[in-house]
Amino acid sequence: MAAKEDLMNETNGTELKSVVAIGASTGGPKALERVISSLPQNMPAAFLVVQHMPSGFTKSFADRLNRLSKLTVKEAENGDIVQAGCVYIAPGDYHMRVKKDNNGNLRIKLDQDPPVNSHRPSVDVMLESLSDTGLNNIIAVIMTGMGSDGSKGIKKIKQKNKGYIIAQDEKTSVIYGMPKAAVHTGMVDAVLPLDDIAAEIKKTVGGV
Repeated sequence: MAAKEDLMNETNGTELKSVVAIGASTGGPKALERVISSLPQNMPAAFLVVQHMPSGFTKSFADRLNRLSKLTVKEAENGDIVQAGCVYIAPGDYHMRVKKDNNGNLRIKLDQDPPVNSHRPSVDVMLESLSDTGLNNIIAVIMTGMGSDGSKGIKKIKQKNKGYIIAQDEKTSVIYGMPKAAVHTGMVDAVLPLDDIAAEIKKTVGGV
């Protein structure tokens, strides 16, 4: 595989076809490792990840995923341009939003607004900002975790953007809280075991 520096340059020339937004909490780090490491290098998609995790832990988590993945994985920084083939992990204690700039690029915006659903970062904050971009090629994935973070966001993604929603199934979730709440919204298109999620993302994005 090419060096990560070369891979980043290659992804800059790949058209961004889809944005995949993933939310997880309890049990999420290992689940995300399984999903992200199973995705191919040449996907025309960018990945935004909110994993409920304290400040100081997300950088090492991103670095570990980067070593295991064919994609480029990094802790998100304020102002990052969202690019195909890259995975952006929300920093602990910061909400991660996305917004279109004057050139039509998606840029990451980090802030320390009050916690939402008792979380910062919050999955709902990420999803709702993504919905406000007006994109119609959004895939949202709600994975293992306690609580209901993400459920409001997927409603907006479905209603405003006609996005595709995936939830992890109960059997493979460490805690079936967030996926269960997502399913109860009636907005979920596919409920899948952990090891089928990467394949579903790949199929839905297409172009690989």
